[in-house]
This record gives sequence, structure tokens and C-alpha cells, in this order.
Amino acid sequence: MFTRRGVSGLAAGIAGLAAGPAAAANGTSTLAQLQAGLAKLPVRRDFKSVPLVLEASDMWDDAAIREVAAYRGGPRQVWDNKDLASGWTGYMRNALNGQALSFKNKDFLTVSMTRGDAQLALFDQATWDKYGLAKLTNGKFTTNSLIMAGAGDVQDPAIPVLMKRGVLFMACHNAIWAAAGRAIAAGAKGSQEEVAADMTNHLLPGVILTPGALATLPLLQQAGFHYVT
Repeated sequence: MFTRRGVSGLAAGIAGLAAGPAAAANGTSTLAQLQAGLAKLPVRRDFKSVPLVLEASDMWDDAAIREVAAYRGGPRQVWDNKDLASGWTGYMRNALNGQALSFKNKDFLTVSMTRGDAQLALFDQATWDKYGLAKLTNGKFTTNSLIMAGAGDVQDPAIPVLMKRGVLFMACHNAIWAAAGRAIAAGAKGSQEEVAADMTNHLLPGVILTPGALATLPLLQQAGFHYVT
């Protein structure tokens, strides 16, 4: 669902996104428009190898990040999620319900800037099985239960359910790289460049890949997103 445009290098990508309010003036104003715009952007998930540091914008979902930063609807909220077992999807569900159902802000946008161990939730179950990711959770998870939908209603905190309701999830390349290294240390086969590439290729459909969560977070803050940690 997402792609990158021809701005070369991380510095150039950050410079373009840092336009703040000027960039937002050209953005969409409803969740439906935002989702439609994102859906038109093709995604690259055919990596064979990725480096530790991404320097060219065709290595991440640059156009999707721009589209999100330019969103003019609201309110707009970005969460710094890093602890897999912290209940973070439930907290975002509560914020969404309060805004959309209580305050009637139907175009409320919440974004998960996902990093650390929380990044593991953005891989499909096949990747968990292939690389033994459950072993990286210190016994807290045996499967990626955060992607398993329950009732599918407004009380369901499963990631696919939240996505259908308009919540956006951004993945961190640095966290993917770290997860690849930990998986290899635990017995997975392949180089870190290859394993990180394969993990990237198996992000959940709709997840937006960033060159790094902490590098991307200020771009949304500068564009006016409210920060939650």
C-alpha cells in the first residue's frame, strides 16, 4: 500500500517532511481520504538485503510518511510504543473510542510509532515461526496474539481491527535490524542483512516502514501530532 518517491538520502527525506504546517496545507482532511490516498501507493517488500542504516528513500515508505504528516483532519495523535507486553494496543483503542465515540471526532487519527520489542507485533505469524520470535519475548508470548482478532468490535484491541478503524502502524527499521540480530543469536540462519530484509518483507499488510522510529517521530510532532509515550 505504500511507496517511496525520488528524494535521495535520509537527510533529504527528513528535509522534505520537516515542512510542517506548509506541507499539511496540501494534505487530506478525512480518514476516508487518507486511507484512499495510502491505498493508491504501492509497497516495496522485495528486499534481499538491507543495511544497518537506510540512506536512500526508496528503502522505506517515504511517500506514505509524507501523506500521514500532511493529514489535516484531527485531532492527530502519535504514540511511542516500545514494550510488547505493555497493553499498548488497548490504550490506543481506548483513545480511539473516546475520540470517535465519546467526542464524535470521526476523523481522529492515531499513529503507532512502533519500536523496541513492540516491533515484533508487526510481523506476521509465519515470521514468528520461522525465526522463533516467541523466544525473544522472555516467555510473555508464544504466538503473535496481538494480530489475532477477537470479536472485531470497538472493544477489540487486535492490530488488524484497529487498522480497519483507521489506526496506522509505523515500523522501525532499527528495531527490525535488532530483532534480526537477536534471532540469529538464538539460532536463526542467515546474515543480519538478509534476515532483516526477510523480516521487512513480512511486515503486516498496511504497516508503514520508517528508516527509524525515533528519527520519524519528530516529523509528525512538527506537523502538529500530539505525542503520547
